[in-house]
Amino acid sequence: MADLVRSASGPLILRGGGTRAIGAVGPGNLLETGGLSGVTLYEPGALTLVVGAGTPVAEVERALAAEGQRLPFEPPDLRGLLGRSGESTIGGVVAANASGPRRVQAGACRDSLIGVRFVDGTGTVIRNGGRVMKNVTGIDLVKLLAGSHGTLGVVTEVAFKLLPAPELAATLCVAGLDGAEAVMAMAAALGSPYDVTGAAHLPGRGTFLRLEGFETSIRYRAKELARVLGRFGSVAEVGGDIWPQIRDVTPFADKPGDVWRLSVTPTDAPGLVARSGAEAAIYDWGGGLVWLLLPPGTDLRAVLGPFMGHATRVRGEGPIAAFHPEPAPIAALAAGLRAKFDPRGLFNPGLMRAA
Repeated sequence: MADLVRSASGPLILRGGGTRAIGAVGPGNLLETGGLSGVTLYEPGALTLVVGAGTPVAEVERALAAEGQRLPFEPPDLRGLLGRSGESTIGGVVAANASGPRRVQAGACRDSLIGVRFVDGTGTVIRNGGRVMKNVTGIDLVKLLAGSHGTLGVVTEVAFKLLPAPELAATLCVAGLDGAEAVMAMAAALGSPYDVTGAAHLPGRGTFLRLEGFETSIRYRAKELARVLGRFGSVAEVGGDIWPQIRDVTPFADKPGDVWRLSVTPTDAPGLVARSGAEAAIYDWGGGLVWLLLPPGTDLRAVLGPFMGHATRVRGEGPIAAFHPEPAPIAALAAGLRAKFDPRGLFNPGLMRAA
């Protein structure tokens, strides 16, 4: 990989499985990471995994499941939403910092990432972090690479801390809440001592709270959490597993229109949803993440005007930038980082520079 980057005579379009990329890049030669595949080190007793960036996520999850373990951050699979095929790779998950409903309890992908190896724009192989969590001095490149969408370097290997898989999961549902009421209910649940690992609201379907752990603990916590939620409405435990639908935004997969992702303060979410004119909405992360289905060509940022947060267009055609414009100081910092790590401007040119 280092040789390929050093010998590049023009821009490179980085791709793992090609299942979750968003936004438009300029012209360039395709550079795929699928050959960087396989588990380098797996120590179940130490809850540590080191794996090549091109390894399919499904392969990683199978290996962990065999040992009763999992990736803490519940990576989403957006192939259905985006109409993609192929195999999602673990490097693509890191590049997008892709994180599912469990982020409210376990943190994002970058919070489980403890080591990274990548090739920068000069063709230099850089390693940062390792197999254990420890204090960091200087720039934490592990966190910097997560969510950079392949604009700072080619991720070749990643290391994660893991968690045991739970013995049992239970989901409580509060029926009949509007967006504002749902946000209050989710805040009450997340602020309780009952270790909620998922808090989502599907308008018209209910407000869902997830508990995970040992069976005896789940039964006690579910009973107590139902008491906390009782003041908001009727509470019932629901069967089945609704969380993959929330994680993968499945309700929007077969519906026409543009899909936007709002990252906001939860209490601001209901008002923004109302202003957006969205055809449908899904609240996750207690309301901190909102998925919106909008008519094709809608510029959500123009509709909402200034607000605290980010609006990212995940699905849609036309000239609207995918990524939210950055404030000038942050844009200058990002440009400086790109100039340092990719001085020739090779990687995914123009991808994260919002219009």
